[in-house]
Amino acid sequence: MTDDKSSGSNAMWGGRFASGPDAIMEAINASIDFDKRLARQDIEGSRAHAAMLAATGIISTADAEAIRAGLETILAEIESGRFQFSTGLEDIHMNVEARLRELIGDAAGRLHTARSRNDQVATDFRLWVRDQTDAAIAGIEAVQRALLEQAEAGADWVMPGFTHLQVAQPVTWGHHMMAYVEMLGRDAGRFCDARARMNECPLGAAALAGTSFPIDREMTARALGFDRPAANSLDAVSDRDFALEFLAAAAITAMHLSRLSEELVIWSSAQFRFVTLSDRFSTGSSIMPQKKNPDAAELIRAKIGRILGALVALFTVMKGLPLAYSKDMQEDKEQVFDAADTLLLSLAAMEGMVRDMTANREALEAAAAAGFSTATDLADWLVRRLGLPFRDAHHVTGALVRMAEERGVDLADLSLADMQTVHPDITEEVFSVLGVRNSVESRTSYGGTAPSRVREQIARWRERLG
Repeated sequence: MTDDKSSGSNAMWGGRFASGPDAIMEAINASIDFDKRLARQDIEGSRAHAAMLAATGIISTADAEAIRAGLETILAEIESGRFQFSTGLEDIHMNVEARLRELIGDAAGRLHTARSRNDQVATDFRLWVRDQTDAAIAGIEAVQRALLEQAEAGADWVMPGFTHLQVAQPVTWGHHMMAYVEMLGRDAGRFCDARARMNECPLGAAALAGTSFPIDREMTARALGFDRPAANSLDAVSDRDFALEFLAAAAITAMHLSRLSEELVIWSSAQFRFVTLSDRFSTGSSIMPQKKNPDAAELIRAKIGRILGALVALFTVMKGLPLAYSKDMQEDKEQVFDAADTLLLSLAAMEGMVRDMTANREALEAAAAAGFSTATDLADWLVRRLGLPFRDAHHVTGALVRMAEERGVDLADLSLADMQTVHPDITEEVFSVLGVRNSVESRTSYGGTAPSRVREQIARWRERLG
């Protein structure tokens, strides 16, 4: 992609230059090897532009019809794999225009009236990123639905909740699954917000200053599904914040997928046995026949490196550029293409992995009872029933935990007499709060882990996702 006044090798704009560049310049200057991914968007934009030129009387209806038909032929050639791309023509724009001239003759040269490759590529790229944004939202929602199925199946299954990867308090499997539904919901929201901001049409900004032709920018914006034309021609051709925002949303989403992947790696280990991943998303070892490796989860966990790297790379390209277009901006696409591909693949793999995995209810509940996970429930009981200040209750509970730890038993295994040596007012009622099921049932605050609250949140998300 290049400014219309840059040096280059193709004869379509070479009147200014006596000779073309050598092979090295052609190699560094050409972008067709990667920007051919914009072919459909480029042709879509050109069709809208030609229709507008005819509607405003800038070109004839006959020329516009010839252009439309020629572009349809080119798109069919590209989609069928019959189109011959040329690095000598630099980019997707010139490749399409050169072929259009072969097909329809001089009318092809009128297509570029009142536009530049600067506003053309900005439009193409926005259309492509917008499509990927929609695909990302759909992928996120698919993962959410898979998580909802897991949450619904295990809304009342008890498992340990962790802080510092140490057993903290009992929670439910459904509650844990719903935590990721919430995270991914915010991820989808970021993509929706980004989509709203990117949905302005650069076409008609021309090289940087607009055009003297009587174009109708509202018409092309509507034809391409944009909300409005971009309001400033300099801004329209020179910023890529829409791509940066897409990458930022993608990086946060990938981070959430990485965290869930990490848990699946841990949970599927022999030491935890919380989940069994399906054979479809696992691999074996070439030397150890007993191994079942969570490779899909490990690969998703690693993918954030590529996506975050793409964000940093594009920030670096853009950070020092004066207005308007600079050739540096040709380096804006490859990392976005790769990040989008990586994110969509990761989302698809995560959906399949979550949908196929089996939670081990017995192992979850056994682990929930370990590590004095109901200690906080005991402290809360001391506050509610005995009226102790929480700090005093915390101290009493800590002493009881130490006693149980020294004896190698759980809190519920201490006798009432043992407990009364720490605080004489403790009664038999205390044992009602020391079971993990009683613990999770009691956490009925909004957003809590009680099965009734989990089912409320599942229903809310079912309605939201439709």
